[in-house]
Amino acid sequence: MMKVRCRVFGILVCGGLSLLVAQAQQGDDDQAAQYAAGQQALAQGNYAAARSAFEKLAKLDPDIAEVHATLAVICFKQREYKQAINEIHTAQKLKPSLPKLDSLLGLSMSELSEFTEALPHLEKGFKQTADPEVRRMCGLQLLRAYTGLNRDADAVATALALNKFYPDDPEVLYHTGRIYGNYTYIVMEKLHDKAAGSIWMLQAQGEANESQKNYDAAIVAFNYVLQIDPRRPGIHYRLGRVYLARLNEGRNSDDRDAAQREFAAELVLDPDNGNARYELANLEAGQGNLEEAHKQFEQVLALYPDFEEALVALGGLDLDNNKPQAAVTRLEHATQLRPDDEVAWYRLAQAERATGNKEAQVKALAAFKKLHNSTPVTLRKPNAGDEITPQRLGADANP
Repeated sequence: MMKVRCRVFGILVCGGLSLLVAQAQQGDDDQAAQYAAGQQALAQGNYAAARSAFEKLAKLDPDIAEVHATLAVICFKQREYKQAINEIHTAQKLKPSLPKLDSLLGLSMSELSEFTEALPHLEKGFKQTADPEVRRMCGLQLLRAYTGLNRDADAVATALALNKFYPDDPEVLYHTGRIYGNYTYIVMEKLHDKAAGSIWMLQAQGEANESQKNYDAAIVAFNYVLQIDPRRPGIHYRLGRVYLARLNEGRNSDDRDAAQREFAAELVLDPDNGNARYELANLEAGQGNLEEAHKQFEQVLALYPDFEEALVALGGLDLDNNKPQAAVTRLEHATQLRPDDEVAWYRLAQAERATGNKEAQVKALAAFKKLHNSTPVTLRKPNAGDEITPQRLGADANP
């Protein structure tokens, strides 16, 4: 189970809560000295010294709510959650209006695995607070609490909300990814328990084996699906993708023919399957059958004018056929649809050069170089993924 270690201290003490003592009596030297010592220790990140100073301050005047609230945060940072809860309750009795302590209470309870008690405080902090960092911490702890209470659907809903609020936060991405993976596993286990031999279970097995590159097992599973339902849409296409993947690993020279056969079979069932037609066109191009490839790419675009990879492919064929202006039109459209496609920008630069448009060539080549030099190889062409074969830079490409 996840164990979220929140960066709560710097936010709740040094920032938004402003819990530091504001009521130290100016005429009390001892009280002022402890307050100053606590402030200095907090600034230095010396939480043990800060706690000692504020505990002494609490003994001098036990009725200052802000002192107990600050002690609660220090205890939380030191992972002494029971003591943090005690200090929170004391502070709330003295001054119920102190802000954000309710969220800290939920965080502390969750760290003690008191999930049922923590939930209302965490849910309030996640849904109602205006402070983005407090909301973030409450959301991460909600994932833990919901998982601990076997409320998996609520955990997934919270994960989706967290991803929306914090799309680039590595910690959020890590924990929400685990939630999605766990939920997928639970659902697949339930599918296995309830319908082990069903067509849905066989399809799931095929997809799982495909993702794990266990191609032989994936082919067996997908073929079982077709035995049960020969006209099931999408299965011939998935088989074609498996054969392509195995072909790319060089394991079977017959896999190209098998892939073509499966994509063609998919089109018999679903003539409007643009992905299958695109893959057939791509295979024809790879074998040097450029006229047939051109024809099939055009058929794809007739059905789906915004099929970006097909535009890039056809733009490349137009260049090979000495039709640079046609290539420019297609490739400009492709770069508008997907500005981060380096292959589209590179081919556009080639096309603009062929038309004599030097200014446009320089602009397109600059866009290509920026993408090529800043994007790791493993992250290029992410929209293609496992669904279609992406267009690639040729061996003659010169960044």
